[in-house]
Order: sequence, then C-alpha cells, then structure tokens
Amino acid sequence: MSDKPNMAEIEKFDKLKLKKTETQEKNPLPSKERIEQEKQVGKS
Repeated sequence: MSDKPNMAEIEKFDKLKLKKTETQEKNPLPSKERIEQEKQVGKS
C-alpha cells in the first residue's frame, strides 16, 4: 500500500457536498494599543 492518494478518488470528489463554514479566530493577537497598555502597566 502506498502513501500517495488514489487520484481517481480525488477526481471523483464532489466539492459541492461540502458544507460552508465560517471560521472564527479562537486566539486573536492583541492590538498594538493593547501591547502598549501592557508595557505601561509593566513599567510601573
């Protein structure tokens, strides 16, 4: 058995059957303003 996918199966795949999903950022990066606020808190 090879590690390569069966190309015939891939070509038959129907993308229309996939459900549309909305992605949501679970751990967004802090804004520049938030970083600056935390730097100011750390200095005092």
